[in-house]
Amino acid sequence: MDQDMSAPVPSVGIQAEPFDTAAEIARVGAELGGRAGAVVTFTGLCRDEDGRLAALELEHYPGMAEAEILRVAEAAMARWPLQALRVVHRHGLVRPGDGIVLVVTAASHRVAAFEAADFLMDYLKTRAPFWKREHLADGTTGGWVAATARDESAAERWT
Repeated sequence: MDQDMSAPVPSVGIQAEPFDTAAEIARVGAELGGRAGAVVTFTGLCRDEDGRLAALELEHYPGMAEAEILRVAEAAMARWPLQALRVVHRHGLVRPGDGIVLVVTAASHRVAAFEAADFLMDYLKTRAPFWKREHLADGTTGGWVAATARDESAAERWT
């Protein structure tokens, strides 16, 4: 049986509807065919900020956001020996407890999978073309959310 030895291609999805974490992991697993020794997943959730937040509204430019995330995903594939990579990011209103972002990386060894997932999340937190606005529990619309100094500092280590 011939095995496809072509280079793996990252996959990016941007969607309004909630993602199914188990299905996304299974999707990556189906691509692997038993080659990977490690699959790392990270799911970022919307927090309620101690009851202050009713939802986050995430805006993006369709087409541009996918292309930019794909560009960074391809950079991760070039930097680490990954066998699969999937990023799913939500837009629209996201309620506390709901997933905002999912990153799945697969490699022969865990270090590459962990580092690539960490790299991608640092990028997504600081540079991805999404804008987040708070919708507060008191019914008012809050401000736009910027990356924190801690997020910026974490992202600098990859340059």
